Amino acid sequence: MNFSTLHGLLTNHIPSQCAVCRRWPSAPVCQACMVRFGQPVRRCRTCALELPAEHPRTQCNRCAHEPFGLDACFAALPYAFPWSELVSRYKFDSQTGWATFMASTLVGQTAMRDFLGQLTPEDWLLPLPLSTERLAWRGFNQAWELTRALQRQSTCRATADASLLLRIRHTRPQSELKRSARLDNLKGAFAVEPLRAAEVKGRRVVLVDDVMTSGASLLTAASVLRQAGASQVSAVVLTRTAPT
Repeated sequence: MNFSTLHGLLTNHIPSQCAVCRRWPSAPVCQACMVRFGQPVRRCRTCALELPAEHPRTQCNRCAHEPFGLDACFAALPYAFPWSELVSRYKFDSQTGWATFMASTLVGQTAMRDFLGQLTPEDWLLPLPLSTERLAWRGFNQAWELTRALQRQSTCRATADASLLLRIRHTRPQSELKRSARLDNLKGAFAVEPLRAAEVKGRRVVLVDDVMTSGASLLTAASVLRQAGASQVSAVVLTRTAPT
């Protein structure tokens, strides 16, 4: 058992202070805060944007008229208080123990749990990769830690791999760019490992990440995987921003 796994188990099973309301004793986020801030909502099945309660379809109007580029997309939480702050702690303060809580939140939602449970060892569960420069600066890939925690927390039998999909070009952080510039920023940024391209052909692939904003990173990676012959490309993300 490595340090991040042990830290995650301790963080999520030893009573502590709720990270949101500071109540003692508590899980990392207490039940009251989960009820207040983490209620599941209806989301578009292909882009994971929240749907109005009265919306008659399973897709948003945009995805219904213009294919989004993913076969399915699942998000557990809005990228808003308190989740945006917890994600920042996880990514930028090296608090990798949050991966266990995040994975349990993902698989706590029925649709996501059922989707992951349908995958087989022939399918791939791939974290969105970081560039070598960003990985060296951060010290870990938050998407990979989340991917590994998802396998521990669920019945998902897909094969997790952190080296099949590569980030071959360092780019400006997407958060610094306007929506219209994000896809251009990622051109040529991803590639399938050249010696393993045949392992993608005809397979289902599920991409994993912590935050989805415009979806540019996921869509660019999905396009590369489809070019390599993937039969389906879907995504599972912890948080989804609201439309702008």
